[in-house]
Amino acid sequence: MKSKITLVARLLLGLLFFAAGLVGLLNLVPPPENLPEGLKTFNAGMEASGYMMKLVKGVETLCGLLLITGQFVPLALVALAPIALNIFLVHAFLAPEGLPLAIIIGIILIYLSFFAEPYSSTIKQLFRRK
Repeated sequence: MKSKITLVARLLLGLLFFAAGLVGLLNLVPPPENLPEGLKTFNAGMEASGYMMKLVKGVETLCGLLLITGQFVPLALVALAPIALNIFLVHAFLAPEGLPLAIIIGIILIYLSFFAEPYSSTIKQLFRRK
């Protein structure tokens, strides 16, 4: 049963990041008009850098694909951790209406990283003292 929960969680997180990354990379959907001013400024700054938004969306797409295929899952989880944290913080401070989804993303990422048997042992090694 636990392996099915892990599979569903991995696929759900993978599909979410893969789709969000592709939409951002290919500009498939224009940003909503009613975004809070702070979020518009934040996004404009990421775009103005010339590379940051493309980098984030590229990492989301690649890591989403890795999660979907089940390849290098611990690496994908580690790479997505700072992105998921930023998603949470952006919604906590700039656009609270997106906070429920950000919390769900964080819960799934934490579950897969620290509690899902095939991946947790690899991730936990990063936190060992030497």
